[in-house]
Formats: sequence, structure tokens, C-alpha cells
Amino acid sequence: MKIKDITGFLESIAPLEYQESYDNCGLIVGDKNSPVNKALVTLDVTEAVIDEAIAEKCQLVIAHHPIVFAGLKKLNGKNYVERTVIKAIKNNIAIYAIHTNLDNVMAGVNAKICERLGLVDCEILLPKKQLLKKLYTFIPLDHYANVAQAVFEVGAGYIGNYSEASFSAPGMGTFKGNEASNPVVGKKGVMETVEEVKFETIFPAVIERKVVEALIKAHPYEEVAYDIVTLENYYSKIGSGMVGNLKKPVDELAFLKTTKKQLQTDCIRYTPLRQKEVKRVAVCGGSGRFLLNNAIAAGADVFVTADFKYHDFFDAEGKIVVADVGHFESEQFTKHLLIEIISEKFPTFAALMSKINTNPINYL
Repeated sequence: MKIKDITGFLESIAPLEYQESYDNCGLIVGDKNSPVNKALVTLDVTEAVIDEAIAEKCQLVIAHHPIVFAGLKKLNGKNYVERTVIKAIKNNIAIYAIHTNLDNVMAGVNAKICERLGLVDCEILLPKKQLLKKLYTFIPLDHYANVAQAVFEVGAGYIGNYSEASFSAPGMGTFKGNEASNPVVGKKGVMETVEEVKFETIFPAVIERKVVEALIKAHPYEEVAYDIVTLENYYSKIGSGMVGNLKKPVDELAFLKTTKKQLQTDCIRYTPLRQKEVKRVAVCGGSGRFLLNNAIAAGADVFVTADFKYHDFFDAEGKIVVADVGHFESEQFTKHLLIEIISEKFPTFAALMSKINTNPINYL
């Protein structure tokens, strides 16, 4: 196997296009065409993690957090980032990061937190816009079914729990080919009128190339007329945070104790309890302050996240219980998630979970 086989699969689960603008996901160090037979999975990349990769004879480190966020102007080893990158390069170890793109997908970081907390009926808390596109094209009546099916087979036509969703309307198409044309219907230089069907369907923007290729391959015309537009619709499967329901309502303090145990954290900082049962819970791995109002609007009783500052806690205003479990603690099970994803696809590939605790915060 090559590194690109692993990273390409991970990007089919969490496309790089879904990362936030400030992020730096993808292959940070290494050659995608290099061979790989063992990978080390970690939350953060540090010198100790690279040492572990060397000891385990791993050619690839897969991390949640990128070791490089901003551009490196020098590699002199003056800080841990530079020293880690230098050590990885010297030992031919590639570093790959799968960060906010994994945060933003349905089966990603937040889904793992929901699973740990026993939440069901989960959905994205803040869906993103402009990630869906609509295809308009015109198909001869006799070829309509084949062309539509070809487009559906590459992933177009999904709306929520429904597949092969489209709209069609009959009409008449006209065209006249020049001397260089090779028309399927009619003759060169003659205006032709053909009974056609206008076909519309939506698709995720990340598969646009596949959709267009499938359309052109299946369509009978020499020149295929089509339009693609970007939609302002929210994409319910991609976005920040998640919200779900407990199978049975529980007392607030009991829920916090369960959360502490399930997320294996030594400390939960939380706002005043509201003396209400917990039925609905919002989560966001890592820094989730920006989702507080969304959690309240979604009717969540508790918001499980991290990195709230002192004054941020006041913003709950008794409308919700904020439970800050710690950044590392909220995301630590991402390692388990990545191991599960990789092992299911490549059952004979050696994906090892790092034994290094990279949490820079200690509690007394």
C-alpha cells in the first residue's frame, strides 16, 4: 500500500473541502506515493509521538490536530513544532492531519462523543451552506432513465433519508450542427427538433467532477447541454456540533457524573444547574463557544464542549447548562474512531493507537 491509499480513503469519509478556512488538514509531511505498512494514530503530534512511531516502525502518523497551522518560515528546531517536523523528515515518517473536516461530517468526532454519551436521533447542530449544487440538463426521452441512473449511481439525488430525488419536465429541444458536427439525431446543417426531458437533481459539491463525468458518458449527444448552480440551502449532513436525545431523561447532576465517566475527564466546569431533567444534549468536540446560541435554539438542556472562558459561562443565562469537559478530553476518542474507520476498510493494515498522552493540561 501507499500513503495515498490510506489518505485518499480518509478523504472520502471527510473531504478536505469540509475543513474550516483557518485549518491545515491533509498530508503535512511526506510523499503520498511512499509505501506504508503501519500507521500510528494520535490526537496530537509531538516529538514523543514521532519517537513512538520510530520505535513501532511506522511510516505514517495520522493525527487529529495539524502539527503545522501557520506557515513555517524556518526549520531551525527552535520550538516543538519545528523539532517534531525535522525529526519526522529525518526518519521518513509522514504526518497526516484530519481535523475540522472530520469534525464537520455526520460520522465524525461529534458522533463519537454522542455515542459515548448514549445519544440517539442525532443531527448536525449548525449545518453549512453552499455545499450543495444543482444539475440541470436535457435528455432525449428514450435515454432519460439511463442518464438519470448514471448520475444517481455516483452520488447525486440524495435529500436527507431519500435517494434518487429529482424533478423532470417534458419539452422540445432544438439544435443545428455545423459541418464539423456528428449529430446522433438528424443531419448536419439542418435544424432538428427533439422531444426531451429537463432533468434536475442535487448533489454535494465535492462530487461535481464525478457527476459531470457520469452525465457526459451516459448522455447520447455529442455536445451535452447542462447547467450547475451553487445552492444556498443548508446541507444537513455537514456542519459544526451535533445535538441528540437521551433514551430516558435523567437528573442534571447524574448526567454530569455519567459524562465525566464516559469522557474520562478529571474535571467538568459547568454553569448553575437549572433543576430540570436532561432530555436533549448538544455536543461539540474542542472549542465550542461559537455554538452556544445554536445549542440553546436547538432546545438542548446541556451543552457538552470545551474551552469556555470565564465570561463565556455567563452567556448561558440560565437557558442551558454548559459542561466544559476539556479540549483533549472531548476529542480523545477520535483516535478510536480513526482506528475503527481504517480497520473496517483495511482489516489487514496495521493501524496502531498511540500510547502517548499528549494532553498538555494536568489537574491537581
